[in-house]
Amino acid sequence: MPKEIEVKSVLNKTKRRDPWFLDDYTLNLYSSCSFNCLYCYIRGSKYGANLEESLSIKTNAIEILEKQLFNRARKKQFGIIVLSSATDPYLQLENKYQLTRHALEVIAKYKFPVHIITKSDLIERDFDLLHQIDKEAILPRSFQESMRRGVIISFSFSTLNDKVAQIFEKGATKPSLRVQAVEKAVKEGFHTGISMMPLLPFISDTTEHLENLFSTFKRCDVNYILPATLTLYGNGAADSKVLVLNAIAKHFPHLRSKYEKYFQYGSQMPEYYKNAFSRKMKELSVKYKISNTILY
Repeated sequence: MPKEIEVKSVLNKTKRRDPWFLDDYTLNLYSSCSFNCLYCYIRGSKYGANLEESLSIKTNAIEILEKQLFNRARKKQFGIIVLSSATDPYLQLENKYQLTRHALEVIAKYKFPVHIITKSDLIERDFDLLHQIDKEAILPRSFQESMRRGVIISFSFSTLNDKVAQIFEKGATKPSLRVQAVEKAVKEGFHTGISMMPLLPFISDTTEHLENLFSTFKRCDVNYILPATLTLYGNGAADSKVLVLNAIAKHFPHLRSKYEKYFQYGSQMPEYYKNAFSRKMKELSVKYKISNTILY
């Protein structure tokens, strides 16, 4: 059972805006995550090996958010709120607690723009509120010429293969259903793109799979694709490096030696791989005429 906790703050001001995700603020209404992605960067933290067992609901989050946004709006400190930076805003728990929906109601009230990052199709439930925010949000001055929209929706994918996703992100919505949600968000007119992070070496970064990814999202008519390589941390039982390497050994034994070589001494893929990856992503971006940045 998830724990219920109270917090003193829920809206966090970032030190500087991330050039990829454009966050001025981050908002996490839940702690930990039930999607259980093996490659997640919070693996090895205090949440332990099974993220679902350490789930927490911030029961007073909406009350605290109301106070914080009131103060920010009064000072005209408008900025993009990213939901979420440390967990998905549309976990299975959201069906019951609806913290994300209630938070969007408060955000709409105070006219802040949002960037939703999710692996779930539950976002479709909140299209009504997102339309309101998209039309009425007050953008920070630096975005008033380059953005002109109050809502950004990024759907996260590491693969389009449902069977592969079941191994590495078993609690998340199936990629096949996620693609349908992408199509619906685009048809609704939202500024919609793909966070293609992380791509899995020799699994979802192959030429065949990359062509499938880009061609699929081209057909969806997304506005942008943000690709990134795999990063793995730690040597403990709960750490992403150990969890992913164990999954590779079990499900893709022919790739085990390659993964062990890549991550033997660090958390990053080798520099030559990252350079080749960057060139390939630029090539595909040009080929399919899909932007590699959120901004217009």
